[in-house]
Amino acid sequence: MTGTTDTWPPAGAGVLRLPSGRLVRGRGLRRPLPEGAPVPEFAVYLLGRRPPEVPWEARWLRWPDFRLPADRAEARALLGEALLRAGEQRVELACGGGRGRTGTALACLAVLDGVPPAEAVAYVRRHYDRHAVETPWQSRYVRRFPA
Repeated sequence: MTGTTDTWPPAGAGVLRLPSGRLVRGRGLRRPLPEGAPVPEFAVYLLGRRPPEVPWEARWLRWPDFRLPADRAEARALLGEALLRAGEQRVELACGGGRGRTGTALACLAVLDGVPPAEAVAYVRRHYDRHAVETPWQSRYVRRFPA
């Protein structure tokens, strides 16, 4: 894997510190990139439609708004890759608004990083956005997410 050892600034907009210390940025794509912040090196875009091209490496996970990922095995694989890369690269997870799908994906990353599934939504709401994970089925998805 190539990349730098520079990750996100810990106090940067949308940056979540996982229990392992890895930093991941969540973002809403309807808003511009945070001014002055570095760009991602790897991103997972959680959208119902293919995202626009970006100048960094990105993957698209088909995930319609207010729903769950279309392919749960692919979701597990991409989130596992994102967690692995977050140790050395600037990783971004993003959907349209940056709360529902992004919050759900961040909570799943927290599960992969050792947070008990029953506590992962609260962890993300406390450390990322108090409105993260918007629907009961998104919360249930996190509680059942395979670590």
